[in-house]
Amino acid sequence: MSRRLLIVEDDPGLQSQMRWCFSDNFEVTVAADRESALAALRRMEPDVMTLDLGLPPDAGGASEGYRLLEEVLRLSPQTKVIVVTGREDKENAVKAIGMGACDFYQKPLDANILTFVVHRAFRLAELELENLELSRHHNGTNIKGIVASSPQMLAICRTLEKVAPTDVTTLITGETGTGKELLARALHDLSHRGAKPFAAINCAAIPENLLESELFGFEKGSFTGATQSKKGKIEHANGGTLFLDEIGDMPMALQAKLLRFLQERMVDRVGSVNPIPVDVRVVCATHRNVSELIERSDFREDLYYRISEITLDVPPLRERDGDALVIAQSLLKSLGKQMERSHLSFSEDAITAINHYAWPGNVREMINKVKRATIMAEGKRVTAVDLELSQDDSPYDSQLNLRQVREAAERKAINQALQSCNFNMAQASRLLGVTRPTLYNLTDKYRIETSHAAADA
Repeated sequence: MSRRLLIVEDDPGLQSQMRWCFSDNFEVTVAADRESALAALRRMEPDVMTLDLGLPPDAGGASEGYRLLEEVLRLSPQTKVIVVTGREDKENAVKAIGMGACDFYQKPLDANILTFVVHRAFRLAELELENLELSRHHNGTNIKGIVASSPQMLAICRTLEKVAPTDVTTLITGETGTGKELLARALHDLSHRGAKPFAAINCAAIPENLLESELFGFEKGSFTGATQSKKGKIEHANGGTLFLDEIGDMPMALQAKLLRFLQERMVDRVGSVNPIPVDVRVVCATHRNVSELIERSDFREDLYYRISEITLDVPPLRERDGDALVIAQSLLKSLGKQMERSHLSFSEDAITAINHYAWPGNVREMINKVKRATIMAEGKRVTAVDLELSQDDSPYDSQLNLRQVREAAERKAINQALQSCNFNMAQASRLLGVTRPTLYNLTDKYRIETSHAAADA
């Protein structure tokens, strides 16, 4: 990863000397005044910046340098600023440190000392970044609220982390209770819009005659009871992210208006003739099969292509290898702490039941069952009875359903072959006795990672 250094210095001779000091190890940009420094700040987002306080038009003073320091700390608070001052100018250096600069250096230029100070600032920036990443780390993923160890879900999380910094419109599909809203919030939190609003609206929970005004807002007097103008969810999300949950249930008439908004990024409030420009990222979710909705003319095909620039298909819990027990244990730990029963653990029959049950309600159903069990457990062990689970009432008994047994065996064999062949697809296909195209089809079907680095992530 490139280490970016911005040098703000108006003396051409010192510019050359400082560039020479760091050109081998850093990506160096030089600016001679406040305006060019701010332009470079926005363009390169430096990790470290050296700042000579004596900049034109106040080269003999420090006012221009202080002004630039304030703007840098506001626009790029993660950038470490090293203030450069004259030998007899300690007062300005101390003031700059009080304003938020991380260090200072006094002229005349000594390459060794300056290099040491700059390297120290880079190390501080790296440590802060590492701490930020560690604070986001949760159970094998960097996504808050998502507990996962299965290759299927980790693949989804890695895709999400790549998509989050962009502004592409994203569609999240999956069964009810799989955590689609958590993923939508993660897309927002991991993006450059993370500090701005996240506005969510459930298209299935609001009556059709109210949904338009909730989404787009309305003007005073536009209908009976509209005693004052009101912003809709889209305007409330300005600068941030708009999450449209259960978009598959949106009425056809409103789909046309949403499509127009996605094309033009202008909001037409109910009863208004003046469109309002809005800057939002749009994330949608649905548990329904959109292709079937399109075939039945219940969903616009052109809208589907607009909302699905990227699609995240979240697998149900029964298809996520090993995640059921991992999530259940995490829930038992957190719920036990909330209810002052942190000593609880699962019995062997509970673990067997958790692994064998198909979880038709996915994680949402599991939360309810573990919460009940945390309350009802009489000893230190939570049993299958406490969870109200048994293999007999599982709608898909994994010991008797031949399709599931076959798929589990195929998945296990493919994973073992890839591991033993160090993820060489040609060798793995020969070991399994199938062609490479067949193996690729199977790894896609079971969402199995085909690279060593991805599988170890």
